[in-house]
Amino acid sequence: MQIKALIDSKYEEIELHVCKDRQDEEVANVISELHAWFDESLKAVDERGNQLMLPLSDVLSFYAQGQRVYALDESGRYVISKKLYELEQQYGDSSFVRISKSELVNLKKIKSIDLSLTGTVKILMKNGYETYSSRRSVAKIRERLDLNKKQKGNRAEA
Repeated sequence: MQIKALIDSKYEEIELHVCKDRQDEEVANVISELHAWFDESLKAVDERGNQLMLPLSDVLSFYAQGQRVYALDESGRYVISKKLYELEQQYGDSSFVRISKSELVNLKKIKSIDLSLTGTVKILMKNGYETYSSRRSVAKIRERLDLNKKQKGNRAEA
């Protein structure tokens, strides 16, 4: 297999071509893997301006700040070109849930939810990142995490 990169200003997005003399199982597998990778990744820009594909499984949260939407993972934050409502529509049925007007979190990355604060709910992510949810989002979060059976006092373990 050969991999070639062609950098040209006429390409605004990544374009991939799979070329072979015939359609066979190898071609089908490569195309399938590429689709799986791109479908589970998101185009992002890091703080230095470098474009990259960010795996959704690494994302802790998406949040809006000012006019931008960011993805946060364990190594930093990245600018995302999509709006928060678009991310919610696209990924809200999978592993992301809206916890406030300005943030979605990855349910698979939640360590615990502290229900003891007045007016807000603290969410602790597995890497130590803390964020807060509005009370009106708690029922949806609990339902998605199925926490009704796992609650321990005011703290729910995910």
